[in-house]
Amino acid sequence: MHRFFRYLYLNTYSFLLLICGIIIALIPFFRILKWLVIPQVVVSLFFVIQAVKLFSTWQDKKIKYKILIEKNKNVFYPETFKIFMQAPCGILLTKAVLNDLGLKERYSEVEIYKKSFFDLIKAGCMNKNQKTRIYINEDFK
Repeated sequence: MHRFFRYLYLNTYSFLLLICGIIIALIPFFRILKWLVIPQVVVSLFFVIQAVKLFSTWQDKKIKYKILIEKNKNVFYPETFKIFMQAPCGILLTKAVLNDLGLKERYSEVEIYKKSFFDLIKAGCMNKNQKTRIYINEDFK
């Protein structure tokens, strides 16, 4: 896949959020009621800010893409894709890597790691005490 098309593909959700934010901003709610402009601007900014956040992860996506390509170019390891199958952007990354490796037909082996939308929401809502741990690899000092 060419770099430009890979960029477009891996940022599909970013572009969708950006387009939604622009469309919401362009709807003439002020003709109905002038007070509707405030919630319209807030919702529009929310969509645009989320799109910018997703666009800013491009460098991280490139690094993960290279790592997945290197790990799977000689021997296919489906478990290396497990963490990426938990989010829509990661699923796009998985599909792009498999496509570039010529292993499109092996997606069904990786798809078993994909959680349903409702399971992801349930896990996110039930896990209120979430902790982040950072481990430093001694090789990279």
